[in-house]
Amino acid sequence: MSEFALVAGVDEAGRGPLAGPVVVAAVILDPARPITGLADSKVLSPARREELAVEIRAYAIAFSVVEVGVAEIDELNILHASLTGMSRALRALARAPQLALIDGNKLPRDLPCAGRAIVDGDALEPAISAASILAKVARDARMCELDALFPGYGFAVHKGYPTVAHRAALERLGPCEQHRRSFAPVKQQLLFADL
Repeated sequence: MSEFALVAGVDEAGRGPLAGPVVVAAVILDPARPITGLADSKVLSPARREELAVEIRAYAIAFSVVEVGVAEIDELNILHASLTGMSRALRALARAPQLALIDGNKLPRDLPCAGRAIVDGDALEPAISAASILAKVARDARMCELDALFPGYGFAVHKGYPTVAHRAALERLGPCEQHRRSFAPVKQQLLFADL
């Protein structure tokens, strides 16, 4: 057994979209119950992500999923909102990890345990892959809920990312309360609305 008995993988989904929360997951995998097929969520089909999410939730020693909402993203900026979510996800775990493996090149300042940043960690470390999958599945589900609450934007299809269709809807309808006002395309639409 390694120096760190409980290792949590941490990753987020939703840094790039113009709308919706950023969702962060933390997962402590059980070495005695390996999960086959873990990979970066971006390379998996939606159906495969859903299947793996069920397995992760069933077999992990602990997992947590937290949202950082639009108001906090606009207040902190997306990087700091993501890092804040990472600390919250780790604190929300039912078991306290000794080490957090964080996808990316930055560590939150207020980690509740030792941490290591790993670039492309979602492709390299199974625990980060698992967190990537839980975060993506949870965020996609949340965007489908928001699609029902804010029809016309296509959130269920593009998940808030700045696609041509989303930008067209933003131009046509103006921003809704789930749009990130600090992001340039949304800010631009708000300026046009004030003219």
